[in-house]
Amino acid sequence: MRKDADPAPWNIGRAMIYGAIIGAAAAGFKLLAPDSLGLWGEAHGIAAVARELVGAALAFALLCGMAAAIRNFTVGRLIGPGAR
Repeated sequence: MRKDADPAPWNIGRAMIYGAIIGAAAAGFKLLAPDSLGLWGEAHGIAAVARELVGAALAFALLCGMAAAIRNFTVGRLIGPGAR
């Protein structure tokens, strides 16, 4: 175990916000790609764009929030105050 690691907990809310931003950016880049049928330049409906952005933002927010929570739990168990 590393005793020099920073045992301070990560902020789960901040991790979720950053994850949502990353997810929305990823969905934005995905929307720039051609669609699955190979039709270049076809416009996306506003509902489809919103659904894609919100879905990706929520998924990445949950992913990053869970990663921060698991990291906090692991650090607390391995290098916390009660650890060897």
